[in-house]
Amino acid sequence: QVQLLESGGGSVQAGGSLKLSCTGSAYIFSTCGMGWYRQAPGKERELVSTIKRDGTRAYVDSVKGRFTISQSNNKLYLQMNSLKPEDTAVYFCAGRLRSGGYYYADCPGDYWGQGTQVTVSS
Repeated sequence: QVQLLESGGGSVQAGGSLKLSCTGSAYIFSTCGMGWYRQAPGKERELVSTIKRDGTRAYVDSVKGRFTISQSNNKLYLQMNSLKPEDTAVYFCAGRLRSGGYYYADCPGDYWGQGTQVTVSS
């Protein structure tokens, strides 16, 4: 059963923009800490950005000023501007028990989407 589903990935040239979307179970969005993660070839999955229920946003240093996370009901977005080749990765939407340094006691566990590929060429 698919709990989270990403869309919006693709191939762009450096400097371009993409907007990722994630939709899924309203229960996950209302109880878990939502965020975006990415995994580049040969590398471990890393946190890109999180958003708390109060709207507080956090970003990994490498995307600050270029990426913007937002949430609307049971949809999560990641607006990516000024893309760089090093942003190339599979991007995952996640709803997690622990996110952004906060513990979401009502969240049943960690949920992941299947990922969407983002490729940035130089």
